Parts: sequence; C-alpha cells; structure tokens
Amino acid sequence: MRRMEKGIQNRDIFDYVMARADVCRLGLCKDGMPYIVPVSFGYDGAYIYFHTAPKGMKIDFINANNRICFELEHEAKAIPHETDACKWSFSFYCVVGFGSVEEIADPSKKVDALQYIMKHYSDKEWGFSETFVKATRLWRISIEQATGKKSKDKPAISILPVAEKITTIVEADGRSI
Repeated sequence: MRRMEKGIQNRDIFDYVMARADVCRLGLCKDGMPYIVPVSFGYDGAYIYFHTAPKGMKIDFINANNRICFELEHEAKAIPHETDACKWSFSFYCVVGFGSVEEIADPSKKVDALQYIMKHYSDKEWGFSETFVKATRLWRISIEQATGKKSKDKPAISILPVAEKITTIVEADGRSI
C-alpha cells in the first residue's frame, strides 16, 4: 500500500466497514475479460453472501473462474476546496479483498444465506417460500485476503467482535493480522 497512514490497522475497522457498506462490488474475470458488478450482500463475520437469478452474466463468469475480488466502502463523500481543484479530497472507509466463490445448494443453507443478506439491510428475520428458495441461486465468498483503507479524518474504531475464519487481513505495512 502506497499511503501507509491510510491503512486500516485492525480487524474491528474491517468488520465495521463490512457491517455498514450498502453495496458490495464483485470483480470477476472470464477469458481475460474483467467484469465488475454491484450486489446486495450479507456478511456473517467470515463469509460474504449474495444471490443471483438462475442465469446471467455473473454466473457465466463464476462458472469460468471462481476466483473473485470484492470492494466495499462506507461513508464515502467528496471534500471540496473552494479555490484549488488539486486540494479536493475524499472522506471514506473501504475494504478490498480476494477469495473464491461457491454456490450454496442445500436449501436450509440457502435460507441462512438469504437471512444474512436481509439482516444486513433490515435487522429482521424473514420467511422465504420453498418456491423462492428453489428458484434463487445463492453464493458464498470465502475471504482469503483483504486490505482496508480509511481517510485520515476517520477514527480508528474498536466496536465489533473478531471472527476467526478469514485467512489473512493485511495491515498497511504488509504484515498479516
């Protein structure tokens, strides 16, 4: 990371961003062609969950290559400068990570994944019809490595419990935490 002072230094900030981001952007690649797509998502402290229709471009790319990159941000906003265009800046938290994605086939695990997605946006338990669960494809990203950045105006946060399943969170200086 070029700007070491912006690196997220602890797991709590990583989890803070994951819990509060509105959108997860997936980076996929098929036959050398990159594809980025925003998805609604859920996070359980170890995995990212998302859903798709039965067919589509995301599925074509995942079937060709299950390696994935993801990006999320929280509280991103421009900070203007009245007189100097080169002094505009951004205030933000962000996380970028890598891993692999696999489809969830078991109906009860699909319902669990849907609950994680809906809980991320509503904090409510939902019921899902058997027909809906059967027609919806659900996916789980195993996070293998992630880094995060925050603008210098953002505080260090220590509010969420640490999950143990992520293989590597990389600090700004390149060390794993």
